[in-house]
Amino acid sequence: MTRRRWIADEFSDTHAALVGAHAEHLAVVLRVRAGQTFEVVAGHHTRTGRVTSVSPDRVEFELGAPVVQGGTPRIGLLMAIFKFDRMEWAIEKCTELGVERIVPVIARRTDSHLVRAAAGRVDRWQRIVKQAAEQSRRIAVPVVEQPVPLKDAVELTAATRIVLAESEQQVPIKDALASHPANAELLLAFGPEGGWTDEELRLFSQHGWVSASLGATILRSETAAIAATAIAFAALS
Repeated sequence: MTRRRWIADEFSDTHAALVGAHAEHLAVVLRVRAGQTFEVVAGHHTRTGRVTSVSPDRVEFELGAPVVQGGTPRIGLLMAIFKFDRMEWAIEKCTELGVERIVPVIARRTDSHLVRAAAGRVDRWQRIVKQAAEQSRRIAVPVVEQPVPLKDAVELTAATRIVLAESEQQVPIKDALASHPANAELLLAFGPEGGWTDEELRLFSQHGWVSASLGATILRSETAAIAATAIAFAALS
């Protein structure tokens, strides 16, 4: 049976701990007991962890042998801010797929009330990715960065940078991924509800981004993010 994996809030060379609500879920909801063994992510390493003490606000582990991990593609997302419930669903699912970082982007068609509220949602988004990373047995939690305007986001660097655009008719995303070098970072950019404006697409082009398509069907923002991420992992794994 595959062991459940937890991401430590505190750790040393020999011990680790979950604290607060993180510990409460394990102690109260899952009713963990001393002596049970799990996988524990401590920093950039995953090790076996034997539970040594349990309380509603703290669960402690004794760390054991390393758990061997396989490599995964390095993918980051520039996600134009859209309705929070749908955006959070996309963040969760893209985390399960394996993305490395998420950059919320303020686009021309991002609703003004979402722009005002976005900075206050980052802590919630970070909790979502932490829970999703544990559920999907990842060895690291993606970074959710502070929202940035598009003019700053387009300057982020990576080996390959692809903007998904409804207006693109010639280049499918699989073709855009064909020359991506192994073990290098890929950035994928997704527009808000209503898509990128022509001016924004020109800005991407001026900064060297490649425009690509997910096909003729018009997808919701969250569907496009999940579909493109899944395609990228399949193509690069």
